[in-house]
Amino acid sequence: MKFPKYLKPVLVMMMILPWFSVPLIGREAFKRFLPASLFIAVIVRIVNFIAQKRRWWWWYETLHPRISGITPFMLGPFLVGSLWILKWTYGNFTRYMLLNLGVDGAFTYGLVYYLQKAGIASLVRLKKINLLLLFTLEALLLYGFQFFKERFFQDDRYRRNSN
Repeated sequence: MKFPKYLKPVLVMMMILPWFSVPLIGREAFKRFLPASLFIAVIVRIVNFIAQKRRWWWWYETLHPRISGITPFMLGPFLVGSLWILKWTYGNFTRYMLLNLGVDGAFTYGLVYYLQKAGIASLVRLKKINLLLLFTLEALLLYGFQFFKERFFQDDRYRRNSN
């Protein structure tokens, strides 16, 4: 099955465009939340490896044969989105989880449909509710990483500024 030629440029744009918002985050917030965002990006890559082995989902379109199809999402909207979500909500766990459920729900019940229609990716052996639960677990890991990082490996400047 041959896919339209415009999909690769769309994936590249999807990976690059979110980074234009990073200067608006601020230098301190970027440095503060980047380690947790990188950590969760690695976790997402590991989960994707497991998911492809177990055929939970499949990526039809990739940027390069040796690069997973999740890479544009992981390095673009997911990584930058993690920075923004932590900046807006860190310190208020309820608000953090509600925002994550909203974003993850929009992806699961909205964007997945369009990814299938465009021939980019589709769920194979995983139901949408299970995908949402997986995203929720990843959100908990992200918040937990940031919490423990600030609690045990940082000086007091972030703890004073977060409340």
